[in-house]
Amino acid sequence: MEDAVVEMDAVKYLNKLNLDNIELTKYLFFTGKGGVGKTTISSFIALNLAENGKKVALVSTDPASNLQDVFQMELSNKLTKYQPIPNLSIANFDPIVAADDYKAQSIEPYEGILPEDVLAEMKEQLSGSCTVEVAAFNEFTNFLSDKTLEQEFDFIIFDTAPTGHTLRMLELPSAWTDYLNTTSNDASCLGQLSGLNENRVKYNSALEKLRNQDDTTMMLVARPTHSSIYEIQRAQQELQQLSISKFKVIINNYIEESHGLISSQMKSEQDKNINHFTEWLNNNHAYYVPYKKQKEEGIENLTNLLNDDNLIENDNLIENDDFIVEDHPQFNKLIDEIENSKVQYLFTMGKGGVGKTTVATQLATALSNKGYRVLLATTDPTKEINVETTSNLNTAYIDEEQALEKYKKEVLATVNDDTPQDDIDYIMEDLKSPCTEEIAFFKAFSDIMENQDDMDYVIVDTAPTGHTLLLLDSSENHHRELKKKSTQTTSNVETLLPKIQNKNLTQMIIVTLAEKTPYLESKRLVEDLNRANIGHNWWVVNQSLVTLNQSDDLFSNKKEDESFWINKIKNESFDNYFVIPYGGLS
Repeated sequence: MEDAVVEMDAVKYLNKLNLDNIELTKYLFFTGKGGVGKTTISSFIALNLAENGKKVALVSTDPASNLQDVFQMELSNKLTKYQPIPNLSIANFDPIVAADDYKAQSIEPYEGILPEDVLAEMKEQLSGSCTVEVAAFNEFTNFLSDKTLEQEFDFIIFDTAPTGHTLRMLELPSAWTDYLNTTSNDASCLGQLSGLNENRVKYNSALEKLRNQDDTTMMLVARPTHSSIYEIQRAQQELQQLSISKFKVIINNYIEESHGLISSQMKSEQDKNINHFTEWLNNNHAYYVPYKKQKEEGIENLTNLLNDDNLIENDNLIENDDFIVEDHPQFNKLIDEIENSKVQYLFTMGKGGVGKTTVATQLATALSNKGYRVLLATTDPTKEINVETTSNLNTAYIDEEQALEKYKKEVLATVNDDTPQDDIDYIMEDLKSPCTEEIAFFKAFSDIMENQDDMDYVIVDTAPTGHTLLLLDSSENHHRELKKKSTQTTSNVETLLPKIQNKNLTQMIIVTLAEKTPYLESKRLVEDLNRANIGHNWWVVNQSLVTLNQSDDLFSNKKEDESFWINKIKNESFDNYFVIPYGGLS
């Protein structure tokens, strides 16, 4: 059976995913941004392989996993047979719970020995995303090194994958040393492996299995958005540097044919985004999974994911009285609330791809149009801020790579001349961690703020990496981190920290989508903000369909889903939420 082909202006071939002619290795790892469909596609492949007589293990290490909803069964971290298709066994492992257990295990030996402030700092350093990554990889390792499982199953499928940073860290000897032997080196993810030293041989074996292209394929999953495809392209480059060489690219939710004004505009955007990556996609023999009208959860819908049973008659603009348009607080009401508050600093926060830069730009434009003096600072590497600088509106770009390089030099300048090379290698890799990126960002931002006292509002978007933990942990944590690196403490940082912690001056605006994964990730973000005692009065739901005065049959079920998640957001935000319609439509 030949691949179905979608022809576009700049993309010669984008092949529809077809399990009859795709080569699959024993181990499949799915990687990509949160919410792109890794669990759906990995579940679909697992289910189809099992239905065709293969013995399959499906393992989730995604804290936002919906495997239990997909298969409608209770799951644990142990493989459980799926009774309707006994060839399929499923496990759902929560790395956040495992990371908490590991943190307690790592700190317990030092309780009653070290001062409380040192123990508190140890806990903070083990609270970052790197520790969660290691906990997840520990689970990967158990499956990759289990000879019994290897013999029992034809395929072992993971709906998440380790990052290049985690894998590089696992290779470094000093990553495995005792916590106290590493604290003097001022690394930000200290001791994350020190409690797992007995697994080191297994880890090395697992790394080799990941590199074996006869055994393992990295399945790079994205939606047809620029940021999502860019993320998997970058992930591939990182993994290739580790000699991991087998990849397949899957673009999920591609609209094959428009059925109304909404899907027509969305398809046009998707084609533009895909065309931007033409050469890379062609080199990787990319596949697509079509956008389906029906919901993806549930076995019947999952089985039919690639079937051409989604025929829809074109549905052009329908008047408002033919369908329900929901009424939600609009974005201009947020501007009014900001005006009526004493807030001066506004940060747009959320997972990558939800539109933080867009929302920050709209905030800055609206406030400057009202006569306020506004500084808009961005970390967006595309620098695509579509605003015109005026007497009221100034823009500043924080180059994260430059900021990180500057910070690295400052840290390395504090390393003693007699420091072993292994330890230096570890520090160098640790300086590539998400936590370190956030320290570097915060320092660069504080430098920009030095001469901005005349601004009425300072609005900042965040980098689309999603790694905001250190910035959000607490102002006090930043203060401790910077005081520890005493040569790097600046009056700019010390001046800015109290302002960020002052809820009357600073608010984090949570930007999300009316979907499960963005909502859950935003909720975790709020939990971190609460722990840090940082203000977050407002939520913005971006790119929503439910308020549109238009109908498009392709998205009727999506509107239903959005209503459910917006209601969740309404409750979570205590009614302090605002909705921006998709694509500026109304």
